[in-house]
Amino acid sequence: MSAELLYSKDHEWVRVDSEGVAVVGVTDFASEQLGDVVYVDLPEVDDEISAGTEMGEIESTKSVSDLFSPISGTVTEVNQAVVDSPELVNSSPFEEGWLVKVSYEALPDDLMNAADYTAFTQS
Repeated sequence: MSAELLYSKDHEWVRVDSEGVAVVGVTDFASEQLGDVVYVDLPEVDDEISAGTEMGEIESTKSVSDLFSPISGTVTEVNQAVVDSPELVNSSPFEEGWLVKVSYEALPDDLMNAADYTAFTQS
């Protein structure tokens, strides 16, 4: 957990990278629930994504789950390292295991801070 991150109810995190650009990833809570991640399908650069809608898929040895975008905007970068080595989602969810960078206009109001996300995952 990191204080500078925001979190969605779908267990994605958002870090504002620079003005109008955010990095999106999967939380450590989600990666632990998934088990060993073996495949990640991500949107393409220039794809438009919308908060709360499917933007890809993540597959583990336990299950296949949809990835939901926590913010709306345009994908500006895809983490090819996580496509090539999906286990980065497990080993480094907040650093090397990020998924996409997104150019956005505004952050949704329903994103949680670290304390609220911790409470959400423990309820």
